[in-house]
Amino acid sequence: MIALQPADLVGVDVDVGVVEEQGEIGLQALFGQYGIGGRQQATLTWAWNTAGLTPGDYDLSISIPSRDLSWKETLTLLPADQVAPPEPQASWAVSETDCCLVYYITGTAADRDLPALLELVDERTNNAARLMGIEPDQPVEITFLPRVLGHGGFAGQEISVSYLDRNYATSNPEVVLHHELIHELDSRLGGEIRPSLLSEGLAVYLTGGHFKPEPLSPRAAALLPPAPGCLPAQDLLAGRKPASEGAVCGLDWYLPLIPLMDNFYLSQHEVGYLQAASLVEFMVESWGWEAFDAFYRDIHPASEPMEETGGTLGPQAAAVNSALVAHYGITIQQLESQHLAALQEEILHPELVEDVRLNVSFFETVRRYQQLLDPSAFFLTAWLPDGKSMREQGLVADFLRRPSAPENLVLEVMLVKADEGIQNGDFASVESTLQSINTVLDSLQDGSGQAFLEDNLAAQYYAVVSLLLDQGYQPHKVSLENNQAQAWVSTTGPDLELILLEKSTGGWVITESIQTPAPP
Repeated sequence: MIALQPADLVGVDVDVGVVEEQGEIGLQALFGQYGIGGRQQATLTWAWNTAGLTPGDYDLSISIPSRDLSWKETLTLLPADQVAPPEPQASWAVSETDCCLVYYITGTAADRDLPALLELVDERTNNAARLMGIEPDQPVEITFLPRVLGHGGFAGQEISVSYLDRNYATSNPEVVLHHELIHELDSRLGGEIRPSLLSEGLAVYLTGGHFKPEPLSPRAAALLPPAPGCLPAQDLLAGRKPASEGAVCGLDWYLPLIPLMDNFYLSQHEVGYLQAASLVEFMVESWGWEAFDAFYRDIHPASEPMEETGGTLGPQAAAVNSALVAHYGITIQQLESQHLAALQEEILHPELVEDVRLNVSFFETVRRYQQLLDPSAFFLTAWLPDGKSMREQGLVADFLRRPSAPENLVLEVMLVKADEGIQNGDFASVESTLQSINTVLDSLQDGSGQAFLEDNLAAQYYAVVSLLLDQGYQPHKVSLENNQAQAWVSTTGPDLELILLEKSTGGWVITESIQTPAPP
């Protein structure tokens, strides 16, 4: 139950009554702050066991006694035999490697690809441990999720990484896995305060990129303000301006270090992570790994607010500032000045600047899709229940069930296609696909009812996905080119088929099905 802003309900009771065939059930929960974003919500986790109940409508009575509020909600319980595969036969399983305990759900892509995943886990863990200079004394626990949550990875009590064929957030789960492994090993090495900017920057730096391998400082330089007389990267790539006429313009997206330090997760995600990684890279290259690690492990809460030019430092910035003075003899502002000077020495290339721009645009679109059509996946408030409890109780529905209406599937395969374009440097394709997705999202947000009729590319994807669904297929990846299409699909299990389609005067038709294609 989510509190609407600006309500202040933290610590307030909410009562929920359920009338079922065996009698009335009374439930109670407290509102608290949930997720990275601190959303106010009251959560009744696995509070109502509906097994054995007759399908149909059930009334819930909800009240907040201290605020004299009460209302009713009606939930519809669907028949158990309508649960989509693989859930009816799915269960938790675990495999042990040299380094790790790997949890997954049977009948999913992780189950299908388990041998390769176990090799990947060992290789990535060994690499992360070598970089961090640590020998783990306890197994690392990793769960492969058959669902996109956030940007595809979380590290807490255990590591969670999204692994599925229609992964619309990233096609590089090995990069996400390495990133989260760095977080896990980092936490084992300790430190009183590990500021978010530095811990995330460290994970990206040691992984060699955020969502893909990438040169960190050259990309961070693309965030700087445009220099006088520069040329836009899009004009250079489109041939509208000759490259010999001048330097490439920066994007003017740079975030000042002090506010970024204290508001890291609420700042623009890709920009913040890129700046953080470039800053860590600069510090390590300037003073060495041992000096950086000694500084990073020796950050402590500031005893009182600090005043610097430009205003008061927040808690994390103040703590970092004290550690910088103690270890390097510089302030946080001096560190930023030195880092900026190094970035300004980088030579910008139009392909790199355009890749940074589209990468930000892509993930902004992913998050917009999640907030509108899959809010449980949005990173600030993602639904990530306790894995150990789920396994003990044999619960799999939280990860196997997700929005699966045609509009969800269409937009997700379009996001998969846009991600493929980013990986391949096909900027024109990425631009047009993201424009189409956002046109649909605009229409859905406005409630016009014409979401997939206002954009031709989105309409073609909708027609192909609808045909596949009508034929009993679950689409995971769809590629359109002129009047032909290829679709990687599944039916009742995780195995993939390649479906070929053509567009005729009567619409799209399936021309061939290949049962055992290579994975896309």
